[in-house]
Amino acid sequence: MRSSALTDWLKSWPIAVLPHHLLSSIVRAATRWQTVWWKNLLIKWFIRQFRVDMTEAQDPDPGHYADFNSFFTRALNPTARPLASQPQSLVSPIDGRISQIGSISDGRLLQAKGRDYSLVTLLGGSEERARVFQGGSFATLYLSPRDYHRIHMPCKGQLMESVYIPGRLFSVAPHTTRAIPGLFTRNERLATLFDTPSGPMALVMVGAIFVACMETVWDGVVRPAGPGIQVCHYRGGAGSRVELHQGDEMGRFNMGSTVILLYGPGQAQWLEGLAAGQPLRMGELIGHLQSGP
Repeated sequence: MRSSALTDWLKSWPIAVLPHHLLSSIVRAATRWQTVWWKNLLIKWFIRQFRVDMTEAQDPDPGHYADFNSFFTRALNPTARPLASQPQSLVSPIDGRISQIGSISDGRLLQAKGRDYSLVTLLGGSEERARVFQGGSFATLYLSPRDYHRIHMPCKGQLMESVYIPGRLFSVAPHTTRAIPGLFTRNERLATLFDTPSGPMALVMVGAIFVACMETVWDGVVRPAGPGIQVCHYRGGAGSRVELHQGDEMGRFNMGSTVILLYGPGQAQWLEGLAAGQPLRMGELIGHLQSGP
């Protein structure tokens, strides 16, 4: 085993065997304590530790947040993330970094060098759900703890279906994606499927250790009603219709994690030069969409 691979393995597997959901529940509770001295101490430590730029926040005063989670999921100043204005633009839905970007080949997505994973498994085991993305494009985007943690629409879309898939909560840090096979198909996740002017799009929110929970703007905190995969359809009348425009908030993570974007064949053309490790800001141009299916 090469030294770099051994380092990744040593960083990843000791945490991998911990009780992920129990630890995440403890973190969830601690980040919502509203005791003033506790939440102020935690927020100020986090700002120093991760060099968070509070000048971009809608409320730049750390003391104004009711608890750590309110600070962590803070809104940005409306002028902080202008949307790319080019025709048929496809914009980054998050602040973070590109983990991987490219084409879906033979039903597989690249996780890291030497590792890939199944599109069907990512989307909950449904061949029908995955079929429209076979041969299409994907982008895996990583949010570190210091990043803005709200997720926005990369293009206009109407929600058709959401699929909650239970799983582990492995870390999704770069060293873990290099070390743990099939990481994104083993972690808890929420796949949201949209109809867009150019065709189908999926935005998959992948949970991670200490994330504790995910939220969407249409259903709030994701609370599974029971064990197993759970599917919600939104194809009904006006009461269940969810339409979002490019740049609209669609959800948020309560700690750092990963977003995976999927488009069908010929729909998305990524900008030339985009590569793993490249930083992104929400609203930044990452590609272009064709005008229609």
